[in-house]
Amino acid sequence: MEHKLVCLGEILMDFLPLPTAGEVAGFTLHPGGGPFNVAVGLARLGHPTAFVGKVGTDYFGRRLRRTVRAEGIDDRWLLDVAAPSTLAFVTVEAGEPGFAFYGEGAADSRLTRDELPAELFAQATMLHFGGISLLRGTTPDTALAAAERLQGRALIACNPNIRPQLVRDGHAYTAILSRAVATCDLLTLSSADVAWLAPGVDPLEFATGQLEVGPILVILTKGADGVTSFRRRRGAIERIDMPAFPVTVADTVGAGDAFSAGLLAALASDAVVSRAALEALPAEQLRAALRQGVATAALACTRPGADPPRSAELAAFLTANSQVG
Repeated sequence: MEHKLVCLGEILMDFLPLPTAGEVAGFTLHPGGGPFNVAVGLARLGHPTAFVGKVGTDYFGRRLRRTVRAEGIDDRWLLDVAAPSTLAFVTVEAGEPGFAFYGEGAADSRLTRDELPAELFAQATMLHFGGISLLRGTTPDTALAAAERLQGRALIACNPNIRPQLVRDGHAYTAILSRAVATCDLLTLSSADVAWLAPGVDPLEFATGQLEVGPILVILTKGADGVTSFRRRRGAIERIDMPAFPVTVADTVGAGDAFSAGLLAALASDAVVSRAALEALPAEQLRAALRQGVATAALACTRPGADPPRSAELAAFLTANSQVG
């Protein structure tokens, strides 16, 4: 039986700005969406990867499916639907990326439980989910149902990647996130996520606290300050700090997704595809996996859009920066 690393959730079209004289004069199109970006990263690093979701039959949807296939991602569980594609316009103000989403009733928000085939659950050895697919339509419930069904059978990874401007019902959304955290084995949070979830709380303290409610490993990403991981192991909490790699940043869009792809690819290479295996993984191997994740994110930041590296580029970068980490 063929085994797959599976990503489930949104697939959309990012419009990246073309600035002229300090103003946005136009946009360029780049396929995107958090879980899809992770799938691209995993496939480029040589892992058999499948994407689960729905894509529109409009021009953007047809272009997205072509991209999925061009990246070597299995698209048999990516369904067509006569609905518009989600469009995300990216801007930069005061040095920080901003987002305007147009996705009401869009294709990627319409995945339902009964559209998840049995072969998905038979073949998935890892499931990654999160992003704005936890916000809209029937897809949030479907993602959680898939994660709950795969508990104990595959490694479950979640990255909420919270977009506060898209949250309409904070109470309902936090309930979904609570369920997601309880379901996953590996949780990745950014400092910005924690600022929204728990204003005024120390991010490291908040991340550690999540070990009490579900995950065996919680990772806090801190941008230029690298990442910190916390793992519950043998009755204690193990902390690992990994610094960022110094690079010239062109764009931070997709950096978190690139980190997830690099980390999950390293874990898959070490056959860490269960909760028990993640708990048992020696600290030095976990450190190496975190280092690969941080390096993957660094390379993605050197070019515009969500554009994770391929294996050869990543290996060369890690060798050239052997003093980091």
